[in-house]
Amino acid sequence: MKALVCAAALAAGLATAAAQNVYSLNVVGYYNIPVAAGQMVTIANQLNTTNNTLAALLPDGPPAANLFKYAGGYSAYVFDDLDMEWQPNGDATLNPGEGAFFLSPVATTLTFVGEVLQGNLQNTLPVGVLALRSSMVPQAGLISTDLGLPAEAADNLFLYSGGYVAYVFDDLDMEWQPSEPTVAVGQAFFYLKAAGNVSSTWTRNFTVQ
Repeated sequence: MKALVCAAALAAGLATAAAQNVYSLNVVGYYNIPVAAGQMVTIANQLNTTNNTLAALLPDGPPAANLFKYAGGYSAYVFDDLDMEWQPNGDATLNPGEGAFFLSPVATTLTFVGEVLQGNLQNTLPVGVLALRSSMVPQAGLISTDLGLPAEAADNLFLYSGGYVAYVFDDLDMEWQPSEPTVAVGQAFFYLKAAGNVSSTWTRNFTVQ
């Protein structure tokens, strides 16, 4: 997965984002997510637009591609190449901080374009409920050390790559086990905030320098 550059106005000057391998002018950028044929992957839209819908973000499918959003159960969407639209509803959103599963019958590259969010960013981590989440900005790194996720005792994080790799936060040693998970740009993950914990908001103060 590789983050790329999107130029907006040279007169504005060059700013280097505080996101790994992401550069922008006027705080606008893009990144690509390569998807192999028949391979389920987790994806995230980490660049805000005026319309974070499937129809706007992924207008070209590809044909028969499937996208699955999770909220206690899965909602499925398929791209109809005859009508060139997502069924049953292209108005479904994929906002920064959310995640989804994506499956394409052919190899493709998904490109996300938009504004790098700045300021006080808040992403809900519901307590006692499994949620599919992502960073709200296109930054790769260690989930807590670099991306600031507030892990607490017995929190679980699950990364998917053809199968799940599970991580749990050990509050005695104050570290993730078996290691701190690393998340790539454009990658989503499942998070389960343990019942009784209180840090139900992933807050980041993010500024492009």
